[in-house]
Formats: sequence, C-alpha cells, structure tokens
Amino acid sequence: MNKPILNYSGVGDYAEKADKQPAWRRFFKKIPLSFLVVVVAPTVLVAIYYLLIASPQYTSEARFVVRSKAQEQPSSLGVALQGVGLSSNQTDAYAVHEYIRSRNALEDLRGKLDVRAILGRPGVDDLSRYPRPWEGQSFDSLHEGLKRFVTVGYDSSTGLSTLRVRAFRPQDSQALADALLDGGERLVNQLNTRADEGAVRDARRDVADAEARLTAAQVRLTTFRNREGLLDPAKAAVENMELIGNLRGTVANLRAERSQLSSEAPQSPQLAALDSRIAAFERQIAAEQAKMAGAADSLAPKLETYEALALDREYADKALGSARAMLDRSESEARSQRLYLERVVRPNLPTDSSQPKRLLAILTVFASLLILYGTAFLVVAGLKEHNQG
Repeated sequence: MNKPILNYSGVGDYAEKADKQPAWRRFFKKIPLSFLVVVVAPTVLVAIYYLLIASPQYTSEARFVVRSKAQEQPSSLGVALQGVGLSSNQTDAYAVHEYIRSRNALEDLRGKLDVRAILGRPGVDDLSRYPRPWEGQSFDSLHEGLKRFVTVGYDSSTGLSTLRVRAFRPQDSQALADALLDGGERLVNQLNTRADEGAVRDARRDVADAEARLTAAQVRLTTFRNREGLLDPAKAAVENMELIGNLRGTVANLRAERSQLSSEAPQSPQLAALDSRIAAFERQIAAEQAKMAGAADSLAPKLETYEALALDREYADKALGSARAMLDRSESEARSQRLYLERVVRPNLPTDSSQPKRLLAILTVFASLLILYGTAFLVVAGLKEHNQG
C-alpha cells in the first residue's frame, strides 16, 4: 500500500512570507489590541492636540507683600484670626488672595479690560479659550473661566505672595496682572479705612463731646459775668476785704486820736468832729461787710456760683485736653497699623510661552494610561487564574 506523500511546501512558503514582513508590522501584531485602544490611541490623540493644535499661553508673574509699619503688632484684620494659628501678615495676604479669586475682582476688571475678548482671542483653540464648547456665556461662567488663568500663592518663609496670570498674548497677561494688583491695593485701602473708622471714631466723638462741654461751661460763665457785672468775684472779694481792712485801720487811728484828745482837752470841739468821722467810717465798713455777706446781692453767694462755674470750665478744659491726647494716640496707632501692598516684583511682559508643557503633558498622559492598563491587566489575569483554579 502506497503511503501518501505529504507536501510541506505550503507551510514553508507561509513561514517564508512571514519572515519577509517588515519588523514594525511584526511588532505591532504582537501588541494586544486592548493596549492599542487604551494606551496608544489616546496618547497619539493627546500628542496631536498638544503638538499641532494647543495655543501657546504667556504667563506674567508678580510678587507682592502685604504688611504694616508696625509688623510686630497685629493689624486690625489679623487680630480676628490669630486664634486659628495664622499670623497677621498671612491673614492680610490671604484677604488679598481671596479678592483676586472673587467675583468682585472680575467686576473691577470688566471696568478696565475686555476680559471676554482677552480670554477668547481669535485663533485660540477651543479647549484652551473661554468659553469652551461646553461652557456658557454667563457672568458665573466667565468667573470660573478666569480662575483657570489666574493663580496666587503665599510663601510663609518669605512672606511674599506670587501672582501668575496666563493669557494668549503677552500684553494681555501683563495687563490682567496689573489690574488685579490695582484691585488688591484698593481692597487694602478699604481695610485701612474701616480700621481707622473703628479705632478713631470713639476718640473723635469724645473730643467733640468735650468741646461741647467746654463751650457750654464758658457760655454759662460769661452769662454770669455779664449779669452780675463782675469779671472775677474772687478778686472783687479780695479787694473788698482789703478796703475793709484799710477802713478799720483808719477807724482805729481816729479812736486813738480821740482818746488822746479827750484826755488832754475833754471840752475840745474837735471831739465831735472825730466822733462824726468815726461813725462815718464804721457805716462804710458795715456797708462793705454787707456787700461781702448777709445780703441777697452780697458777694458770698455770687462767689460760690462763680467758683462752681469756673471749676466746671476747668474740668471741661482738662477733659478736652485728655480727649485730644487720646485722639492723637489713636490716630498714631492707626497709622502704625495701616496696611500697604508693596509690589516687590512688578508684572513682567513675557517673551516666551510657558503653557502648555507639551512634552510633559504627553508623557504624563502616556504614563497614566500605562499604569491604568497595567493595573487592569493584572486584575484580569488574576481573575482568570482564580477561575481556572
């Protein structure tokens, strides 16, 4: 019986053809389709976008510090948050940071710049510009869009804040950064105004009250002087006492003269004249004493009223001096605690684009997908091995 002759020439031809295929084709045939779909294809798409489509972005960077003249003392804003472990400088700087990220900053920017036009320049790719295809045209959407282009941070070791603003033109990024810092300075000035009002308001009110009290006391004293016709009742009383003393001295001299005359010439007609003079002086003394006290219009009650009015004025004058000293001290403290936003480094005009980081972005996507694929491969392999076992 004749055995069939097997012809292996076809197998040889197939192997020969396989060997003649290009190396790259043989390499890709060995790569699983899942790897091509999960890792290679997305990476190629990302590379096409970043290398051929993504628009260049320019970053303007500025550094600033928010501080007061007396940094050893907490500022008015810093006192409120010291309990949570933040220093005064950090607190004041964070207030400016929050403003830069806020809707208020956008409102201020719109008064100076066409923000929509800056973020959506012609020729910019749809995934970078504002609005992106899935974003709206509302103010809130514009605010969220702006936050993509603005970053601000704080370095606690130096106390410096760094502002970075990206845009599709160098001039636009610099203009936005300048405008945001201008808004931060306005915020700091508003904080100063509020702090000054709070610290000085009470002192100014005390000065005004003291001035009013002094004016009222002076008016009462002047009214009394005009009514009584006395500039200084105390001085008038002293003068009256001196007059009474002089009159009493004169009477004493006259009595001594009369006594001597009566002993030498008891019948002298001069005795009657001396008696008349003594009586006249005694009546004058009585009249002057009546002016001092005893009568309704005497100096005693007037002096009491005057002294009370003068004491009132003296107290009011001292109170005014004390209030003014307190106002000066409050104003000095307020000035020493005033905040200042100082631009350590002004916003620069960039010459080279800083974003996107094309190669870094491509490698990051590739590495992330590779890790994801490897993890999924190991999980699936483990499940298959478990099921087979």
